[in-house]
Amino acid sequence: MKRLLVIVVLALVVPCLAFAQATPPKPGPEVQKLAYYVGTWKSEGEAKASSFGPAGKFSGTDTCEWFAGGFHLMCRGEGTGPQGKMTDLGIFAYDAEAKTYTYHGISSLGESEDAKGSLTGDTWTWLAEGKVAGKPAKFRFTEVQVSPTSYTFKFENSVGGGPWTVIEEGKATKVK
Repeated sequence: MKRLLVIVVLALVVPCLAFAQATPPKPGPEVQKLAYYVGTWKSEGEAKASSFGPAGKFSGTDTCEWFAGGFHLMCRGEGTGPQGKMTDLGIFAYDAEAKTYTYHGISSLGESEDAKGSLTGDTWTWLAEGKVAGKPAKFRFTEVQVSPTSYTFKFENSVGGGPWTVIEEGKATKVK
């Protein structure tokens, strides 16, 4: 019985000691590229009539900050558009193994989405897949960093292999 107790204690303590002595990982340079978005951003734009809702103007505010450890960027947003008021939460990260950026978002409209992203020069491109009216669809969200304090964006979709159609376009400005 004593021997079993020693084995159980060692099984619990040794991994804890190894974890306590390990050097905590640090975010790589790819993660730091997300730092552009840290802060508060005001956005405005126009939604086009689509299966997602009616056409109209929209505006919103997003506040982004690093999650503990500095590996994930969390952005909380709220806005008003053709469908009324909405809030959302997005988490951005870099998957070093897959060598791609990742996004997971949820909204008060019941939406949940995942996307993969890339950065080429000053342009972020985020791609996702889903369905529109039961048909397979692809989604593309593009942001162009115009300056350290502003970017333009465009949200498009392609349903059933058809052409890309613009759903939303707008601009965002960093609040000082």
